[in-house]
Amino acid sequence: MAANEDQEMELEALRSIYEGDGCFRELSPVSFQYRIGENGDPKAFLIEVSWPETYPQTAPILSMDAFFNNTISSAIKQSILDKLMVEVEANLGTAMTYTLFEYAKDNKELFMENQPVNTVTSVSNSIAIGTPDVPASKKKDKKEQLSKTQKRKLADKTDHKGELPRGWNWVDVIKVI
Repeated sequence: MAANEDQEMELEALRSIYEGDGCFRELSPVSFQYRIGENGDPKAFLIEVSWPETYPQTAPILSMDAFFNNTISSAIKQSILDKLMVEVEANLGTAMTYTLFEYAKDNKELFMENQPVNTVTSVSNSIAIGTPDVPASKKKDKKEQLSKTQKRKLADKTDHKGELPRGWNWVDVIKVI
C-alpha cells in the first residue's frame, strides 16, 4: 500500500476511535493533538503528532510546544519526547498515532513524576496580581437603595401584592394614531 492509503486508513480509524473524546483534536488531516489528563490536573500535558508525507515509513513529528504545556519544565518535555521517540522507533512502518497516545496515557504518572505541582499556582497568581482580592459574592450582596420618594412612587404603581396593575405597559391606541 502507498503511504497516503495508510494515512487515510489510520485517519479513519482515529476519527472513529476518538469520536466524542474531548481530549482529542484533529488540527488537520495530518496533524493531531491529544490531552493526557484532565483539564484542571496540574500534571496534564498535550501531545501534538504531525505526519510527514512518507508516514508511516518515516517517524511522525512529535511536539509539546502548545500553550497548554507552558507550566511544564523543558527538561520534562524533552524527557517525554525522548520516551515517545523510543516508542516511535519500535513501531516504525506501522500506524502508530493511537499507540503513542495510549502509551502516553498509560505512563502519565511516570512521565510527570518530577514535575512540581506548585508551578501552576505560581502562574495563576502572577496573572491575578492586577485584580483586587475581593470575592465576587461580596459585590453581588449589595442591594439597590431607594429613596423615600422612589419607594412611594413604586408603592403607588403597584397593588397590595407588589404587582403592577394589568395593562400598565399598554399603549393607548388613540394617542398613537
